[in-house]
Amino acid sequence: MVRVTYGAPRRQKKNRYFKQARGFRGGRSKLWRTVREAMVRAWAYSYRDRKQRKRHFRRLWILRINAATRQNGMTYSRFIDGLNKAGIVLNRKQLSEMAIHDPKGFAALVEQAKSVLA
Repeated sequence: MVRVTYGAPRRQKKNRYFKQARGFRGGRSKLWRTVREAMVRAWAYSYRDRKQRKRHFRRLWILRINAATRQNGMTYSRFIDGLNKAGIVLNRKQLSEMAIHDPKGFAALVEQAKSVLA
């Protein structure tokens, strides 16, 4: 039986891994087995964190909207309920940006939400 060594493809694969592991400390960028383990773990974390980034931004937007609505004398949940009942369709990212860059416009939205709920 012939002994197969996968010469060029194996070297190419290793080079791909080592190139991606640049910047890792110690053996995690120098030793093949450690590099492979580090990269597999790094890919798992990056996949997970791409999902978590969306959650973190939504939490940030909600915090900002909550702070702005409380400054205008309302709570976040009542504000969102009022917007839905008024038929105003803005997502939380847009509302957050509006609260920061256009406080008067945001205050007008809060007043609309209050009038619908009252």
